[in-house]
Amino acid sequence: MPPLVLFAIGALSLSLPLLAFAVFVRPNPDHLRALTNLSRGFERGLAGTPGELLNSREVVSGFRVAARRLTPGRSVRILERLLARAGRPPAWPVDRLLAVKLVLPVVSGSLALFYASRAPGLLSVGVGITVTLTCYFLPELLLYSRGQERSKAIGLELADTLDQMTIAVEAGLGFDSAMARAGKNGKGPLAQELVRTLQDIQVGQSRRQAYESLATRTEVPDLRKFVRAIIQADKYGIAIADVLRTQAFEMRMKRRQRAEEKAMQIPVKVIFPLMLCILPVLFIVLLGPAAMDIVAAFK
Repeated sequence: MPPLVLFAIGALSLSLPLLAFAVFVRPNPDHLRALTNLSRGFERGLAGTPGELLNSREVVSGFRVAARRLTPGRSVRILERLLARAGRPPAWPVDRLLAVKLVLPVVSGSLALFYASRAPGLLSVGVGITVTLTCYFLPELLLYSRGQERSKAIGLELADTLDQMTIAVEAGLGFDSAMARAGKNGKGPLAQELVRTLQDIQVGQSRRQAYESLATRTEVPDLRKFVRAIIQADKYGIAIADVLRTQAFEMRMKRRQRAEEKAMQIPVKVIFPLMLCILPVLFIVLLGPAAMDIVAAFK
């Protein structure tokens, strides 16, 4: 069978699911009604007529519904957890990530099929499968990387934030007021999480649930330990100032120990570049002239 025919068959088979969902899936009418009510009165400042804007919203909403239904529920839950750990960036909503997970594998699979039809072989098929799988899991990889960076930043900021809260509590403020002041004065991800925790308490969550949600979102062991200490202090009536002082001291000590551990790992990490890059060049420079003289003497 000619390669172009194979490519056409593959592209048609990949486009059939999208066509089926575009025909049979309809957007949620309640969601469209809410969008219409929220955007009422703003159509004049936007390009296009209200009907065109509504149709574009229907198309986008229908595509998002299709992407959500095509994605397994377990993958959606994993994305939600990774997105919460990454701080829920405004540019990365769940629907957009699901659409990316739907579009990227189709595009990469089509290109991989075209490449395999032009250069058939086991290598091209393996490269195509690898690229397609990588494109499918690309949102999870990006969110995991960003979540790791954010968790590391929270761990570095925790000791200083606890010191600020300790000073505020010893000055006479309550724990919630001290948390609000630390969140207002801070600029990193920990300050954002503290502000969100206070907002959860204000909308009706109990303090225990809000603190546990904070530990679950961030997945930082030191912060989880601090949350457990705060919950126990609130339960048994222990002085918050003493808990904050003890936790701040432990966090500073752990931060110092981690810095010392990384400093002790530097000689071990330097060995491999030294053996692979520096020592061979040094041996060539030192022993090269002697080897040339020996070769010339035996001629």
